[in-house]
Amino acid sequence: MKHTITTLKMALFATFGAFALIMLLASATTQTYAQAGPTPTIIPALPTFTPIAGSTAVTTATTAPAGAATSINVPTLAGTPGDKIMEAYFKAKAALAKAINKRIGIVRNYTFQIVAFTDSGLNCAGAGTPTKAGFNGGYAFVYTLIDGSQYEVHTNVDASTIVICPTVGGSTGGTGGPVSGKITGAFEVGGQVQNFSAGTVGHMNQAKMKWVKFQFAPGDGGAITAIAAAHTQGLKALISLKGQAGDINGGAAYFDSYAANAANLAKSGADAIEIWNEQNLDREWPNGQIDPVVYTQLLSKAYTAIHAGNPNTLVISGALAPTGAAGPGGKTAAYWNDDTYYAGMAAAGAANFADCIGAHYNEGVVSPTQSSGDPRDNYPTRYFSSMLARASSPFPGRQICFTELGFLTPEGYTPLPAGFTWAQNTTVAQQAQWLAQAAVAASAANVRLMIVFNVDFSYYGADPQAGYAIIRAGGACPACDSLASVAK
Repeated sequence: MKHTITTLKMALFATFGAFALIMLLASATTQTYAQAGPTPTIIPALPTFTPIAGSTAVTTATTAPAGAATSINVPTLAGTPGDKIMEAYFKAKAALAKAINKRIGIVRNYTFQIVAFTDSGLNCAGAGTPTKAGFNGGYAFVYTLIDGSQYEVHTNVDASTIVICPTVGGSTGGTGGPVSGKITGAFEVGGQVQNFSAGTVGHMNQAKMKWVKFQFAPGDGGAITAIAAAHTQGLKALISLKGQAGDINGGAAYFDSYAANAANLAKSGADAIEIWNEQNLDREWPNGQIDPVVYTQLLSKAYTAIHAGNPNTLVISGALAPTGAAGPGGKTAAYWNDDTYYAGMAAAGAANFADCIGAHYNEGVVSPTQSSGDPRDNYPTRYFSSMLARASSPFPGRQICFTELGFLTPEGYTPLPAGFTWAQNTTVAQQAQWLAQAAVAASAANVRLMIVFNVDFSYYGADPQAGYAIIRAGGACPACDSLASVAK
C-alpha cells in the first residue's frame, strides 16, 4: 500500500508552515519521542542524486558531495510499534540531509510505501554496487523538498540501515548489476532517435553505438538529410521505410514506387533499409488484407531495386510485432501472431529477398538471460531467447536484425498507463543491465544488429515512449554506461 502525505499547499508555507507540520505530526501520533540507542548504518550516498522530471536538483555532483558520510548521528526514538514509520521517516530525512549537505526542515510533501525488499541494499543500492540477496522488510520514502526536488530513501523496519537511492521512482522493484561477458563478432549496437541533437549523439557515443535508426515515409526528403547527418557523426544509418496502411491498396504500382524510393535512399548512402514495419498488425497493413505472401512481393521488389542502387546496403525485412493475441489459429483480420506470419514469409521465399530478418523485442520484464519466471505467463514473446527463436527458426542461415529492442520503465515518471502496467516494477537500473545482457547474448547468437528502442523519445502518455528511452528525464543515461561496459 502506498500513502501520500501533503504537508501544506505552498501558499500557506510562509506563515503557517512550521506550526502546521508540528500539528500534522501530532495528529498522527501522540507518542513522546526521546533520543536513545545506537547509530544506524548508512549505506554510502551514491554518486548521483537524480530528481524526477521537472524538479530542480539540490546537487548534480558527479562525485559524492563533500561531507557525505557512512554514518550519521540521529536519534533512536522511543515509542510503540505504531510509531516505527515516523521514526524511520525522521531518520531517513536526517540521513538525506547529511548526504546532500543541505539542511532539510519542512518538506513540501512525502510518500511512504511499506516494502518487502529482496537484498541487503534495500533494492536501491544502484547498478554495480555489491549486495546480498535476502528478505528485508521496511519503508520507501520519497521526499519532495521546498525547491521541488525529489529524493528517495529506503530503510529497514527499525531504520538501522538506510540507503539513499540514485533515482526516484520504481526502485522498490529491484536493482541491476554488473554484466558478465563482452560483445563478440561482427555484431553492432545502435539506437532509434527522435531528435538527432548533439546531446543525443553524445550519449550514443557514450554507449559506443555504431548505428542510428530513423523512420521515414517513402519520398520524404528528410531521409537523405538524416543519412548524411549520421555519416557526419561517424554513425551508420538505418532507414525504417514505411508508409500508411492504406497505401498498400495501391497494389503493384505502389510497390514499384516504394521500391524506387528505397533505391534512391540506397544510392544516397543508406547503410541499411528496413522494408516496412510490423506488417502483421492492421495499424500498419490494411485490416483483412494482412498477408505474408503479398508482403513478400513488396520485399522482393525493394530488395532488387536497393541492391541495384547500392549492393552494400543491408536489406532488412520488416520486423513483426511480437504477439500471440490471435490465439491458436494464429491470425485474425486485425493481426497475425508473429510466428505464424514469419512462417508464411518463409514459405513465400522471403529469405531470398532479405539480407537480415527483422525482429522486435519490447515486452520483457525479466533479464534476457532468463527463459522463465515472467509473472504474467510463459508465452514465448516474453523472453529474449524464445522471441529470437520465433524470428530465426523459419529462416535457417539468415541473420537476425533487432530493429527495436527495449525495456520499459516508469522510473522518474508517473505510473504507466493502461495497457503498459506490466512494466510498472521495472527500474532504470534493470533497463540498463538488461540491455547490456541482451547485447552480449545477441552477439553470441546469429544476430547482426541490435537497435535500442529508444534513445531520446520524450512523449509519455497513452503510449509511454519516454519510458523506453535510455536518456532519462533528468538527463542521465545508465544504459549508456552498461552498453559501453560490454562493447568490444
